[in-house]
Amino acid sequence: MPALIEAAGLDTYYGESHIIRAVDLRIDAGESVGLLGRNGMGKTTLIRTLVGHVRPARGTITIRGRAAPRQPHRIARLGIAYVPEGRGIFPNLSVRENLLVAARPGHSRRSDWSCERVLALFPRLGERLAHGGGQLSGGEQQMLAIGRALMTNPDVLILDEATEGLAPLVIAEIWRVIREVRATGVSTLIVDRNYGKVLAHTDRCLILQKGEVVAEGGSAAMAARTEDLRRYLGV
Repeated sequence: MPALIEAAGLDTYYGESHIIRAVDLRIDAGESVGLLGRNGMGKTTLIRTLVGHVRPARGTITIRGRAAPRQPHRIARLGIAYVPEGRGIFPNLSVRENLLVAARPGHSRRSDWSCERVLALFPRLGERLAHGGGQLSGGEQQMLAIGRALMTNPDVLILDEATEGLAPLVIAEIWRVIREVRATGVSTLIVDRNYGKVLAHTDRCLILQKGEVVAEGGSAAMAARTEDLRRYLGV
């Protein structure tokens, strides 16, 4: 079967700066992939290229074997949900409105993720349904951002630094949710500074260094490659 998302030979620039260099990446149905690297190594740019926010200079991106559209909203409607660093919730809408504004059947017309199911996953949001998005704590906003993405009934959930700046208890909650979402069969692409958690919650992993894939493989095997982790992640 074709991959849900497959990128081949991607090169992406910001102006004259060559950020992504000949990157290949594949995400299959039901698979969780980790993307690691120090700050500034191109992880977010790669994600933004995959979801159509940045146009590659070279290379191809396919979704289920067909060329990906250029518009981000059309990529989203093909079942690709993106939770960006910074969350991007609507501060003037209530929690309920933030969820319902994103609600739609998935690409295959499935509606597995209802508002009730999202609130069961995030009980704290259920206690704050009438609160404005701007009234929530950082951790609650992150829960809302993930919940809103799930309301699109995605086939792939992309998480960019979902635990950054959060309290330890909230971080543990986010990783619990990632584990539960993964168990439902939703594919995931995870970027996070905690490489140990990424490796524990993914099937495969890639490491970026100055926009190039310098190491990749099964996550369990990658966890044992201490020399590569030290060289490329500084751990």
